[in-house]
Amino acid sequence: MSTFLSLLLFLTISHLQPSLSLPKPNHHSKLSEPKKLIFILAGQSNMAGRGGVRENHWDHFVPPESQPNQAIQRLSRAECWEEAREPLDWDIDVNKTCGVGPGMAFANSISNSAKQAGWGVIGLVPCAVGGTSILQWTRGTILYNQMISRANRALTAGGGTIGAVLWYQGESDTVKKEDAELYFTRFERFISDVRMDLNLPNLPYIQVGLASGEGPYVEIVRKAQKEIKLPNVKYVDAMGLKLENDHLHLTTKSQVQLGKMLARSYLNSGIKDHWILNSNIIL
Repeated sequence: MSTFLSLLLFLTISHLQPSLSLPKPNHHSKLSEPKKLIFILAGQSNMAGRGGVRENHWDHFVPPESQPNQAIQRLSRAECWEEAREPLDWDIDVNKTCGVGPGMAFANSISNSAKQAGWGVIGLVPCAVGGTSILQWTRGTILYNQMISRANRALTAGGGTIGAVLWYQGESDTVKKEDAELYFTRFERFISDVRMDLNLPNLPYIQVGLASGEGPYVEIVRKAQKEIKLPNVKYVDAMGLKLENDHLHLTTKSQVQLGKMLARSYLNSGIKDHWILNSNIIL
């Protein structure tokens, strides 16, 4: 009888006590968030993306290389991270119709290498606005301030490291000879100012050599682009890539090609050593 009472008491106490279980991971903790490798996408319309845009209408075709990927996010206009998908600049370059750009093809092309290096997410920060000159990107302007603000927000909203600035701009500086001739000086100053204001003196840049222009001085701007000799500035040439019927913007296929070219430049030119310098990850 005493054995029965003891068993009954044990069962009663066990029923009253909460069951024990292993603690669940806190997925909302900053410590549990995957490391972000962040890229700033800036410049004008060919960086914002006009692939598949004709007469202000986008055809909504997204090639396989530019499809969404769970490991790729974008910083929205509201400065929140969300799944990245084309068009990346739809809420940034708001006065024009956006289509496919090089950003998603770039991110998909480096995603495996980034994952192997320990990065959980590639974060894209679109900042490009069509029809803008280099003067509109100088320190203190709306576009410059917005880019710096968005870059800083990208770092604080979950943490991460800026891998590079991807820059495609200059078509608007081919209209006047004076602007074309001053492009070299203005662009070098822009690079230096951004590095200073982000406190990243070795921040890598990958600039795209013009494939087209709005005026007759394309070669002067291209020459300036090629002659930039600042450290950690790379050059990818878009000349020869197929253009839309407007003879100014890259087609969807060309944007995919450009994204892959940017990825090869990033992975093969030594810029990726920036991962080591700005993180504890060993490649």
